[in-house]
Order: sequence, then C-alpha cells, then structure tokens
Amino acid sequence: MADDPGRLLVVVPNWLGDSVMALPALQTLRTRYGSAHLAVAARPSVAALFAMVPGVQQVVTLESRAGLSGVRQWRRDVARLAAEHFDLAVLFPNSFLSAWITARARIPERWGYATDLRGRWLTRAFKRPPADIHQADYYLALTTAAGLVPAPRLARLVPPATAVEAARALVPQRDYVVIAPGAAYGRAKQWPPERYATLAVTLWRTRGITPVVIGAGGDRAAGTELAAALATLPGGSETAGVLVDLIGRTDLATLAAVLAGARAAVANDSGAMHLAGAVGTTVVAVFGPTNEHQTAPLAASPDQPPARLALHPVWCRPCMLRECPLGRACMLGVASADVAALIP
Repeated sequence: MADDPGRLLVVVPNWLGDSVMALPALQTLRTRYGSAHLAVAARPSVAALFAMVPGVQQVVTLESRAGLSGVRQWRRDVARLAAEHFDLAVLFPNSFLSAWITARARIPERWGYATDLRGRWLTRAFKRPPADIHQADYYLALTTAAGLVPAPRLARLVPPATAVEAARALVPQRDYVVIAPGAAYGRAKQWPPERYATLAVTLWRTRGITPVVIGAGGDRAAGTELAAALATLPGGSETAGVLVDLIGRTDLATLAAVLAGARAAVANDSGAMHLAGAVGTTVVAVFGPTNEHQTAPLAASPDQPPARLALHPVWCRPCMLRECPLGRACMLGVASADVAALIP
C-alpha cells in the first residue's frame, strides 16, 4: 500500500492455542506500523487474551459464525467494523467469512492467504506456506510475504493486576505446579487422568509442592477422573486434601495469572499449554498424536528455556487423530515418573 495505515485491524484465530502462536506475527505488524492504531478482531472465546498483549489498543469482539443461520450476526459484525474506519485488515484465519466481512465493511486493504475461494475479497492474496511448519511460522509467513521483517518467535502476555490479585486469592500457596488434564481437540491427545493423579501425589508427598488443577468447564470430566484416581492411590487422600481444583472457576486473565505464579505447568497439547508458555512459566508438555514440531509452545522472552516435552516414540505418531484406534500407545508410554523428572 502507498501509505502506512493509520488504523490497522488484525483478525485473529478462533482457538486459544492458535491465537497465542499468532502473537509473533501480530508483533511483526506492531513493529512495522508503530504509529498505527492497532485493533484485534476476535471471537468471544479468545477476545480476553488480546487485552493482555502489549501494543494492542482495541479488541473488537466478533459474533458471526459460518452457516446461513448467522446472517444477522454477519451484518452486525460488518457494521461494527465499518464504524471503525480501518485502513488495513490482516486476516490470520483462512476462512471465507473473515474475508467477506472485512470486504463488506469496506476496509480498503485486506491481506490474507488465498484459501477457501476467497481471493476476490482480498486485495493481496498470498500463497499458503507448507503445512508441515510450526503454526507460528505459518502466521509469520503471511507477514513476510507482505514484505515485513519478522519479529522474534516469542509470545508474551501480561496479566492485569486485578487478575494477579484474584489468582493469589484462589491459590495462596507460594510453591505450586499447575496441572491441565484437558484438551479440546480430542480424547486421543489427553494423557490419562490417572497419570496426572499419580503425578499430583508425587509432587505433594516427595517435594511438598501443591498441585493446582485447571481447565474450562468442558474439562470437568477429566478433573473428575483425576479425583477418582486419587482415591485409589497411596497418599491420594492426603493429596486430595491439599489439591486446589480451579476447573471452571477462572476467567482467561485469572487463569493466565495463576499460570504465571506457578513453578511449572504440566499440560497436554492444549490452549493451557500455550498460555503457560506465553506468561513465562516453565512448561512440561505431553505430546502424543499431535506434532510437537508444529505446535510446541512458544517462550515469552529470549531467556526463557524451551518447553520440556514428554514423548514416547511409536511408529504411528504423530497421527493427528481425535480418537486412537490402536490403544493410545504414544500416551500410555509416558510414565508419571518421566513427567515428574522434567519439573524443576
């Protein structure tokens, strides 16, 4: 474009983990267009994340979803974006809808990948990079194709002071490890809850570290299984008495603050894993069917150690399946002792 945009809009991914992995590309835009007003358009599920991103000045929450049933919501989103008079929209999602809404909002410049038959709605449509790269590099490739110098591959979030206070009220213990037993993608990539239970017992009985279990409301089943497993383990009742269960009890900002105060976070390949890395916490991630080369968590700063990965190599991984037809050998091969040894 001939002139730098005065008002820049970035349409961000819909999933928590993908949104975190898009932060280096977002920082690339912030650095290149330092004087622009930077706004983010996000779904309600991830909108609160971007209030914790340094340099983001506005978060516009989008209502619309794909499908004809959402026509009324599409129109409201178009009106909402049109009223802001943005000069440039950069689209990280590949969806047709994101391109159509920004075009209908009459944003003059619209950049994105040429996917989903949406090329006519983009002013600059770029070829998608290979699918086997890290997701952070996938988003960075878009800004690089537009001629921008990529920012470092870091993802930094800063929880607000109110969230830090709320986290301290929920977890007054000074030495704790966060356990995140859930995962949205499917059962196959969840390390068994009984392994998490054994880990919790080990942390408390051998090291005096309080286990704190986190998750969204949808992770309640994994939390219930973990609690049931504790009841069967030696020392499980004692551990259950000190364990802090926060599943369904935190908003995103408070969850980020809880993670920031932890000694470490143990998680499956999940949004919680990415959130933990972005607040600077040591991450111990259990990978099974998904590919650690594509979705390993990013660090928040250059001096933060890389995530510690717990893997069991088998011939069929990474398969990327939601449900495993072969007995989940990749996950069952990761022992609780293996994970405990990775926690500092």
